[in-house]
Amino acid sequence: MQFSQITAESLNMITGYASGHVEVNGVRHESSLIVRPDRLFPSWSATDLHSLTMDHLEWIRDDPPEILLLGTGERQSFPSRTLWRSLRAEPWGIEIMDTAAACRTYNLILSEGRAVAAALIIEY
Repeated sequence: MQFSQITAESLNMITGYASGHVEVNGVRHESSLIVRPDRLFPSWSATDLHSLTMDHLEWIRDDPPEILLLGTGERQSFPSRTLWRSLRAEPWGIEIMDTAAACRTYNLILSEGRAVAAALIIEY
C-alpha cells in the first residue's frame, strides 16, 4: 500500500508498505527494522516472532518510547508468555499487531506528537 503524501522535515515516516517491504521516507527496506521519529535501525536481526528475545530490543531499551508497536509479519501473532511478561515489565506501552497495522498505527501516533517506536518484522 502506498500512502498519500505525508510531510515532515526531520521525522521518519512510513511512506509505504507491502508484503516483503516497508518504505521509510521513500526508501524501501526489505528486512526487519526498527523505526523511531528521529532514528532508524534498518538492519534489525529479528526475522520472526518465535526467535525474538529481549536482546533484540536492546536498541529501544536504551531510550524507551512511550509506546512500542511490534509488527509481527503478515499475520498478527503473539510472543511466548515469557517474552510477553518481559515486554510488559518495560517502561513502555506495548501493542502487538501485524506489520501492516503497525505501519499505519506508527504514523497515526507520530502525528499526535507522541514518542513511538515500531519494531517491524519483515518476513522473507
